[in-house]
Amino acid sequence: MSHLLWKTLVLSPVVLGVTVLVSARAMAAEVASYSEHTKAKAAQTEAPNASNASIFIQTEQPKVNQQLVAQKTDENNVLEQVNRYSSEGKNQNSQSQVTSVSQFSDVQPTDWAFQALQSLVERYGCIAGYPNSTYRGNRALTRYEFAAGLNACLDRVNELIATATADLVSKQDLATLQRLQEEYSAELATLRGRVDSVEARTAELEANQFSTTTKLVGEAIFAVSDVFGGNTGDANNTVFQDRVRLDLQTSFTGKDVLHTRLAAGNALAFSQVGNGGAAINTAEGTQTFQIGSTGNNSVIIDWLAYYVPIGPVQAYFAGTGGIHSDYVATNNPYFEDFDGGNGALSTFASESPIYRIGGGAGAALTLPFGSGGSFFKPSLTIGYLASNANNPVANQGLSEGNYAALGQLNFSVGDRLAIAATYVHGYNGAGGGNLFDLGGGLGSTNRVVGTEQANTLSTLNASSSNSYGVEAAFRPSDKLSISGFISYHDVIGFGVGDDYEAWSYGLGVALPDFGKKGNVLGIFAGAEPYSFNRPGFAGNDIPYHFEGFYKYRVSDNISITPGVIWLTSPGQNSDNDDAIIGTLRTTFTF
Repeated sequence: MSHLLWKTLVLSPVVLGVTVLVSARAMAAEVASYSEHTKAKAAQTEAPNASNASIFIQTEQPKVNQQLVAQKTDENNVLEQVNRYSSEGKNQNSQSQVTSVSQFSDVQPTDWAFQALQSLVERYGCIAGYPNSTYRGNRALTRYEFAAGLNACLDRVNELIATATADLVSKQDLATLQRLQEEYSAELATLRGRVDSVEARTAELEANQFSTTTKLVGEAIFAVSDVFGGNTGDANNTVFQDRVRLDLQTSFTGKDVLHTRLAAGNALAFSQVGNGGAAINTAEGTQTFQIGSTGNNSVIIDWLAYYVPIGPVQAYFAGTGGIHSDYVATNNPYFEDFDGGNGALSTFASESPIYRIGGGAGAALTLPFGSGGSFFKPSLTIGYLASNANNPVANQGLSEGNYAALGQLNFSVGDRLAIAATYVHGYNGAGGGNLFDLGGGLGSTNRVVGTEQANTLSTLNASSSNSYGVEAAFRPSDKLSISGFISYHDVIGFGVGDDYEAWSYGLGVALPDFGKKGNVLGIFAGAEPYSFNRPGFAGNDIPYHFEGFYKYRVSDNISITPGVIWLTSPGQNSDNDDAIIGTLRTTFTF
């Protein structure tokens, strides 16, 4: 290759200039490709994730709360190739055209290629440089790269001839170019074939694409589960359950995301039975894949939400199925997967119960403070969700029905520590219901975490609640994450004897990449929401919850998670036998 370049240098300065030209263009293409790929990844995570400023410890894929992340497939690879070629072309075209070699800061008159470069710039205008006025010519090149640069200069020469400036092109130059064209005919033919192939594949993708603004992201969970221990074990059988989520993610500006999620499932929680043979009305041990399940695999729209940045503020709007953890940092990395299939098994270990109060339709804002690059990053999140926002009758609707308003101060220190202080004010109208109901609404029997004593509200009178919580996550190393929470709930009923208090706390240790990259070993322990000394309720023992799971990443799209949940004193009664739930969960994401 070097011998050929020396011969062409002797023949004409054109050849040397082409060599230097291709070196810069090839390098620019590589830089442009890497830059575009980085921006594309950032766009997938930063735009919708702005609300979760404190979620700094990433699991195997960043998430936007209930947003599932698309995994790479063969079709994705084709798209990536097309996008890369497109971005390379755009970036090459965006290189600044120069009219004098003196415009290059890294080209000196003493350089051995200076005269050749000067000739090409001033005679043919066939050289482009970087926007920062550099040329970066000290780089080896392949025959394909040289052929591409030669082809570009040939196009420029043809343009000069067509515009009646042929006197600029000497016969010697044309003869040299003809010889080079013959020498590189094989490479030029290969390049044309590659371009034709890319164009054909692009046309096929455009003809069969689902949407220019929307992508489909899905998750399917298969779970084999059973419960053991005393009467509870005798009352239940081994089950095989499923849940599927299909999320249509639409972006109109490239920074916003509209989620339209379809869900179906047949998963049901185990029934628990006390030593006396009576059923224990509790949500202890509820698993994440049992949330949002329709019970019979019928399909519903279980979540409709829109994330959009407004200046520095991240805004969130929910049409249905909104919950607080959609828009606020829960500070429980590796355990929290927004009730998906890649985090903890239980709803309790996934996030603080304070985020389970209320839900439905509403809006939220996250306001950052300070500069984006500062070491200390505080922010404020406020949100409001109404459970019966669609109902226009009296004592219902957006403001008079059940609702929960949240305020949270977020603090992140570097990339190792995050702390949040949370307040939630809730209101439930007369007619019963539960405190931790995920927006089940008036009279709902839905409860997703905690005991009967901590959940049950008055059936005769309305109730309001004031809940306070602290959540923290600490990552001392890349292979260790420690997180925990504590919450206190003060329920004020509007009738005699309706008041009560509830507590909950938990601590988790996660070992990411344990045994293999993408795997997670998690251990969590704490007390599910409980309440003492409530009239009409028996049991004043603390219901402890212990959980261990190991998520094994089979591939980018499949994970298998065996795990165990151990519940002591179910129903807050130590006379009841402990319940042990064993689960083997398989999660497919696409």
